Amino acid sequence: MHPHYLDRQALVACWREGLLAQAVIGKTSGGYHRHPQLERFRECARPLDALGVFLTGVVEEADARGYSFAREKILGSGPVDPIALTDGQLRHEWDHLVAKVAARSPEWLVRLDAVVPVAHPMFTVVAGPIASWERLTDAR
Repeated sequence: MHPHYLDRQALVACWREGLLAQAVIGKTSGGYHRHPQLERFRECARPLDALGVFLTGVVEEADARGYSFAREKILGSGPVDPIALTDGQLRHEWDHLVAKVAARSPEWLVRLDAVVPVAHPMFTVVAGPIASWERLTDAR
């Protein structure tokens, strides 16, 4: 989803996980190589550039909030073709964020009330279910 929806904890986690994904895709790290969300970037013609575009969106949101994320850590750059994101996956990620925010940042939850989520600009939303690589619990 678009980084402007993320509370502080989620924005920082997104940045850290994006950098870790970049290290795995860029082969500077062997860890985390089986994380299922890496599939969406591995399927791109230029996965490192796609991650760079993703991370740029995150760092721009951090900049807008006055945070200091190390932009120079972004290895790839665009342009890249948009990545398809199903509306089912977007809704799943939105529901996950809302549940997390409700528990840790109730003051941020007000910003998410009655919002129709929008995807990160690098994604194009298409009709479809939750991604096949998503790990679902029985409750979901």
